[in-house]
Amino acid sequence: MSKQQPTDNFREHLANVTEKGKRIWLYPKIIKGRLYKYRTYLSWFYLAFFFIGPFIKIGGYPLLLLNVLERQFVIFGQPFWPQDFHFLVLLMITAIVFIVLFTVIYGRVFCGWVCPQTIFMEMVFRKVENLIEGNANKQRKLDAMPWNREKILKRGGKFTAFFGISFLIANTFLAYIISWETLWSKITGPFMDGLPTLIGLLVFTTVFYLVFAKLRELVCIMICPYGRLQGVMLDPNSMVVAYDDVRGEPRGKIRKNQNQEGKGDCVDCRLCVDVCPTGIDIRNGTQLECVNCTACIDACDSVMDKIDKPRGLIRIDSINNIKNKTGFRFTPRIIAYSVVMVILMGVFTYLLSSRTDVEAHVLRIPGKTYFEEPGDVISNMYQLEMVNKTFDDKRFEIRISDSTTQLVVVDTSQNLASNSELKRVFLLKQNKDDVVKAKRPVDLEVYIDNQKVKDVKTTFFGPAKKKQ
Repeated sequence: MSKQQPTDNFREHLANVTEKGKRIWLYPKIIKGRLYKYRTYLSWFYLAFFFIGPFIKIGGYPLLLLNVLERQFVIFGQPFWPQDFHFLVLLMITAIVFIVLFTVIYGRVFCGWVCPQTIFMEMVFRKVENLIEGNANKQRKLDAMPWNREKILKRGGKFTAFFGISFLIANTFLAYIISWETLWSKITGPFMDGLPTLIGLLVFTTVFYLVFAKLRELVCIMICPYGRLQGVMLDPNSMVVAYDDVRGEPRGKIRKNQNQEGKGDCVDCRLCVDVCPTGIDIRNGTQLECVNCTACIDACDSVMDKIDKPRGLIRIDSINNIKNKTGFRFTPRIIAYSVVMVILMGVFTYLLSSRTDVEAHVLRIPGKTYFEEPGDVISNMYQLEMVNKTFDDKRFEIRISDSTTQLVVVDTSQNLASNSELKRVFLLKQNKDDVVKAKRPVDLEVYIDNQKVKDVKTTFFGPAKKKQ
């Protein structure tokens, strides 16, 4: 038997779409193997964290709050303000580099193991579907049968459960945006006051329902851009879910009283295809549709156990290692990405550790550099700009240690409201006889709740002394 080589026509169309462009509904089997068990444990942790997260407080602040409308942001208990936008930019760049590095080394394993879309689809909605409608074969038969009492009850029960789960996810998602306290007050308060919140909940619920009940694998294949980025980030040294064609080909079924010499280990059972959530045949090679969920590995290992063959016909490995037995190695690209990521994380950590809850800046008022007032007094006008990034009210004070300089604040109020920006105009005054230079430095101190938070250096201008 000659060795089978897959043709490339599978790359010309999607596995879940016919040649005429009609969608093929997938019925992936659930097979419980070693890796599926680990994915289940990880999903339990993720789901517990997701649903409990809005109720976790750190230092009185939510674990995560992303209130875009009111410009209130809290990440891991640390409040942020729009002035901290550079943190977000740096964090996004670091995340992109990390994703690139992770994909270069381990392929698209993030999609199959950590992505919320995959976790909710495979570990929640798929299990509920199997519980109500039965396994993949029963679901296929249910689709083919006419509408009768059984089909109406099962489909109605499934879609009701899907909508209920989507509603729960929507409430949790909204709690991360406006906080669960605000969400609860809107739900339990007057109907008209909570109507915008209810509309938002229904919109989110509908989106989640459509994603998990209708779109499903289309999100991973067509909508998510990460699958397309994978095509330019992978190389033959990347660790991906791969079929060992050197060992597996030529494939063929095991038959009694037939010489198996010359055959590969693959028995062409197609179980790896039956369990794939995107409907691909991993034996064709690395494909963009593969989310590295490792379901095919568990399926193939179960078959290898039955025919007394070693596991790993489908495994996480690089193409080079399968072909040449070279093993994993750090390439210059991996090293370069790693160095860049370490630098970015170092810069981000430094900026985060040096960040203050209240920012204060002193700027000169544009216009004349100084004013001459009655009584031979020289004055300079400044503006103090402060940003309170916390959700607590503060009291501020600006001081000067120079006894020859008088500080006059135009508005004597010292209140700095929570999560707000404040501007105060103040004057520095000196007797004309004390002005010995046309330009001299002045040191100011800004206090918040009687604690010094910043030393500010500015300049006092005055008339130049004439040389004697």
